[in-house]
Amino acid sequence: MKENDFFEKQTISSKIKAGIVSEYFPSYCKIISKRNTPKYIRYIDLFSGPGIYDDGNPSTPILIANHCKNDSYLKQSVRMIFNDMLFSKELEHNFKNTFEENTFAHKPFFGNKKVGECKEITDFIVKSTHNGALNELPSLLFIDPFGYKGIETKVLAEFLKNWGNEIFIFVNTKRIHPALINDKFDDLMADLFPTTLDQLRNNRLYKSSVAERLSLIIDSLGKEYESLLKSKIYYTAFKFQEEDSDGTSHYILHITKGLKGYELIKTIYNDFANIGTIFDGVNTYTFDAKQFNNPVSELFDLNSLNIDKLKEEIYNDFKGQKLSAQDLFEKHHSQNLYSRNHYTNALRRIVDEQRATSEFTDGKTHSKNVLISKSCIITFN
Repeated sequence: MKENDFFEKQTISSKIKAGIVSEYFPSYCKIISKRNTPKYIRYIDLFSGPGIYDDGNPSTPILIANHCKNDSYLKQSVRMIFNDMLFSKELEHNFKNTFEENTFAHKPFFGNKKVGECKEITDFIVKSTHNGALNELPSLLFIDPFGYKGIETKVLAEFLKNWGNEIFIFVNTKRIHPALINDKFDDLMADLFPTTLDQLRNNRLYKSSVAERLSLIIDSLGKEYESLLKSKIYYTAFKFQEEDSDGTSHYILHITKGLKGYELIKTIYNDFANIGTIFDGVNTYTFDAKQFNNPVSELFDLNSLNIDKLKEEIYNDFKGQKLSAQDLFEKHHSQNLYSRNHYTNALRRIVDEQRATSEFTDGKTHSKNVLISKSCIITFN
């Protein structure tokens, strides 16, 4: 598919991808505003597209803007920065046709530069906005290239080191996987994996399946940021299955330094995933377009098996202890892919099995035996 043909018709996978980013951003802004009062919060989209598909469906820029329009805080506090070498004028036209002049307190920007070859963009991404302890302009960066050109990990790592900054990267593993063993793409792969490329190429030889090799690519990319920034990074991938086969199409990778962002993205991913997944070091939150309109009845309830797996981990880690469900969640979830919802259900099963008791200290009547809150106290046998 040619890049300029991509926006003719929106696929269901593209709709889910746009939904993930646009649903995440408003909650991200609220988290940021509770920690600090920035001058404004930026949404930066370096490969924004025209905003509306030829079939009339909105893509990420229009969805983000709609969220901002419909929220009084976001309308006053967000600046949207869009860039697309091919579709900048079309996006600006669609934007102005959708939103009245001065809808937003901070005027959106529409650029048309080539990412990866424009010093102005690179300087903008790496420029430190620190003033004192915190970043004055925390930003969510969405980078969705048609392939992998324009993804310079060292540049993105400089952006990520600023407080509050987070990244979504569209990772086209269908293109990266073969490029890793093709000498013609050495420079591009070195941009993507500046510190782990040789190790990645070596380790992939020992992976027995395509799924394991793709997971290795995602894991290597996430670890690049830890290597470059020399600090703890939380990276979480959402996998898309092919729309006409059983293979993997691509991933969205979310990268943050903050536990709150990590908690939020797992909740969003869990809401959009439509097939059960056992988190085994290879699999992650997954959307399969083939099952969107024709769901398949699975022999085993994988979501239930996942909760059972977490249930046993929790019990083994906290046996004999007494603590709030919120404290347990905050201590434990940073080590795995489970969302808040997984923890709620796992703890309820433990209490139902009488391996723990729960009590509420807020004086209220609750219909459920466990909620993830400070007032819900869990005592493990």
